[in-house]
Amino acid sequence: MLVQPEAADDVAAALAIAAVGAPVNGAVELAGPEQFRFDELTRRVLGANGDPRVVTADGHARYFGAQLDDRSLIPSDDAQIAPTRFEDWLSQTRAKQTKPQEARPEAGSG
Repeated sequence: MLVQPEAADDVAAALAIAAVGAPVNGAVELAGPEQFRFDELTRRVLGANGDPRVVTADGHARYFGAQLDDRSLIPSDDAQIAPTRFEDWLSQTRAKQTKPQEARPEAGSG
């Protein structure tokens, strides 16, 4: 069985590299291998969860008070690019949500 890496695995790997590497004296950026518009990403997540809400893009909307453009939330050229693709992450997330909960022993039994 082929096991796809998860986003948490990507973060753990980047953290391990940062922990043993030379100090960068700054931030370490980690990004996925794909670029999306924020509205597109939101539509895909809502659709995958069966949420019928309509997403409307507003080019003048503020993001935590800041005016953004198409490059505002894009990682820099020296960002570490993680292997997990958005669709893989989304399908893994959905699979976890639909998986039946494991039976847990009741308190006091045993």
